[in-house]
Amino acid sequence: MSATGNHRRRKSTSLSRGLIAATTGGAALVLPLIGAGFASAAPAQTVTAENAAVSTVAPVKEKAAQAATPTTYSVVAGDTLSKIAKGYSVSGGWQKLYEDNRATIGANPALILPGMKLTIGAKAAAGASTVNAVAAPATTPAPAASTVKYTNDLDGWIKESLAVMAKNGIPGSYDSIHRNIMRESSGNPRAINNWDSNAAKGTPSKGLLQVIDPTFSAYHVPGTSMDIYDPVANITAACNYAADRYGSIDNVFGAY
Repeated sequence: MSATGNHRRRKSTSLSRGLIAATTGGAALVLPLIGAGFASAAPAQTVTAENAAVSTVAPVKEKAAQAATPTTYSVVAGDTLSKIAKGYSVSGGWQKLYEDNRATIGANPALILPGMKLTIGAKAAAGASTVNAVAAPATTPAPAASTVKYTNDLDGWIKESLAVMAKNGIPGSYDSIHRNIMRESSGNPRAINNWDSNAAKGTPSKGLLQVIDPTFSAYHVPGTSMDIYDPVANITAACNYAADRYGSIDNVFGAY
């Protein structure tokens, strides 16, 4: 209510009503101008892009927080980083999962043991940003790493095989591979067993880890040689088989 409303004379009240004015079409209602003593209605607020952006900050933050909630996963026998990453639809695949859990897994991404606790989504939670965050300037990509050279001996074959295994999410450690090779072939990549039950069936065990042809074909890893006597191909296929049947070559301590 206006502060001066109580002092107006009664005759002036007709001025606060609508006046009838003649128009060519008939009578029309003419509204009087409202003086400074009366409060005018506030104009409708214009929705701007800035207001819209601000109004969406809270919902987007909530969604980001929900998506970034980390999950703890306990490794079981037969698991690989590739299998876990696929099961949880990890963006970035097993490489991202390994990066987030390097402190737990260690230097070899192919070696994960039952009982290990892996955190899925930890980095995403730490790196969640708000809508109005300023984008970081583009950086110059790091130069590509030089190609690793492996020696043409048992040490080099095992190391090269481990590199292939890591890319394919196949578990296994250097010591376990070396231990099983020395038991099976004494390190001879051309070794062949012509006397056991497999040989009697026409499928003798061959190579460093004494793999039979059907097993080699079934567990051959793309990118390696199709020659069963090739040291890297033989080791990698055998470790792939051991991972499927025993969880890892690390769990093999005898004939397999």
